[in-house]
Amino acid sequence: MNYTGMPAGMWLLFSQSFRRNLTSVLHYDQAAAKEITRKAHRKYREIIASVPEFEKGDRFKMNLVNCAMLSSFILNMPKRPTVEQATIYYRESMMTGSMKAFCRMSGKKKFSDKDLEGMKKAQALRAADRNPYSWNMDYLPYEDGSGYEARFTACGICVLMKRLGLYDLVPAMCRLDYTMSEAGGASHFVREYTLASGGPYCDCGYKKLK
Repeated sequence: MNYTGMPAGMWLLFSQSFRRNLTSVLHYDQAAAKEITRKAHRKYREIIASVPEFEKGDRFKMNLVNCAMLSSFILNMPKRPTVEQATIYYRESMMTGSMKAFCRMSGKKKFSDKDLEGMKKAQALRAADRNPYSWNMDYLPYEDGSGYEARFTACGICVLMKRLGLYDLVPAMCRLDYTMSEAGGASHFVREYTLASGGPYCDCGYKKLK
C-alpha cells in the first residue's frame, strides 16, 4: 500500500492523540512517549508498505490503516498492554473531537438509501477473496425493518494482527464498534460473535433507535 494519501493523512490526524494517551492512559513519561511515537512512525510506514493496495471502492481500507497505527505503537511499547489497557488506549486515541463529529454526521445518514446501497456494494465486492487484508461481508437486513446486520466472514485486522504477533489484542479494536455507534446517535450496536474469539463470523448489528 502506498503511504501517500490516506495512511499519511491518518497519521497526521491521530498520531498526536496516540502519543498523548501513552501518558494519560498508559502512564509513560513524556520522554518515553516521544520515543515510542518516533519508532512507531517508522514501523507504521513499514507495515503500510507490506500490505497490498486496496481496490477502488473497498470501504474497509481505513479499518486496516487504523489497525496498522495501533499495532505500530503497541510494538514499540516497552511493556505490552493488556487487552483492557489496549481497549481504553485505542478508544481514547481514536475518539478525538473530529472523530466524534464524523460519527455524528455518519449517524444522520445511517439507514439512508445511500448507506444501504453502500452495504450492498461491499457485500458484492468480496475484496478479501483477492486481498487477505480486506474483508468479506454479508448484508442482512432485519425482517422487521429495525435495522441490519453486517456479517463478516473474513477480517483484515485479524490477518494483520496475527502476522504481527498481536492477535490476542484484536478485541481492543473490535470494542470501538460499540463506541462509534453510540457516538453516531442513530443505532444500538449488538454483537454475538467475533472471529477473534473463535466465532463463526463477526456480526455487527445496527438496530434503529426509537
